[in-house]
Amino acid sequence: MYNIHKIPIGIYEKALPGDFSWEEKMNAAKAAGFDYMELSVDESEERLSRLDWSEEEIEALKSTMEQTGISFPTMCLSGHRKYPFGSKDPHIRAKAFEIMEKAILLSVKLGIRCIQLATYDVYYEESDEETKALFLDGMKQSVAMAARAGVILAMEIMDTKFVGTIVRAMHYLKEIPSPYFKIYPDMGNLSNFSSDVEGELELGFADIVAIHVKETKPGIFKCVNFGEGCVRFTDIFRKLKELGYSGMFLIEMWADNSINNSFEDAVKNIKDARIFVEDKMKQAGLLTNTL
Repeated sequence: MYNIHKIPIGIYEKALPGDFSWEEKMNAAKAAGFDYMELSVDESEERLSRLDWSEEEIEALKSTMEQTGISFPTMCLSGHRKYPFGSKDPHIRAKAFEIMEKAILLSVKLGIRCIQLATYDVYYEESDEETKALFLDGMKQSVAMAARAGVILAMEIMDTKFVGTIVRAMHYLKEIPSPYFKIYPDMGNLSNFSSDVEGELELGFADIVAIHVKETKPGIFKCVNFGEGCVRFTDIFRKLKELGYSGMFLIEMWADNSINNSFEDAVKNIKDARIFVEDKMKQAGLLTNTL
């Protein structure tokens, strides 16, 4: 289980093969040296259906977490990309609120403390002042729901310009001042939209609840192998050490589901990523006690 004497490093659920059972995913994460896993609820019907898990299914998953020692302290809730709060279609907005309410309730049942939000006003529609105003209203209502449940909502620094930087996120934090509304920076996304990543982190430091560690290239936000992109990991970790950050880090990567992944291969892929990231942390002086 959690070791509060070391910086926690987690792995994104989608880094494990999609056809793995929960037990296989969690055992792979544990074997690769990770402290936790981040649950994915994306826009696919398969993953959105998780919001309707029965009590029996939830209890079975909790039992697996207990047996493996791998928990879900965070949820990546990207289902709002398809059903955004800023949509001009009232039916889509109603679906956005339904997803949000169910995600908060599921978080309470699973012990998830932080829901990472896909910070889009709209994704498949054109953005304008109306969609931005609708998004803000949706955030206000969502934060009120989350606060009542004691669950933090954290805006991801995204792969679009809308909230592609912490500077842009600060506008919403000022509009909705709440201990239950924070930010969840993504190193890769931030590196694409800002030439001063260190300054961005310093600006929003007091509101950072977790950090995605992801490799990117200019204009390419997914599936870039660690070490093959442009993210200045050591410099960023050095800045976080200077700021005194000791919170969660989540390695975000994706398994290749087009091939047959053995358990051993899956473990190796995510373990190699952890070793790469921890090496950069050590170079920055941020990490001294690792598995």
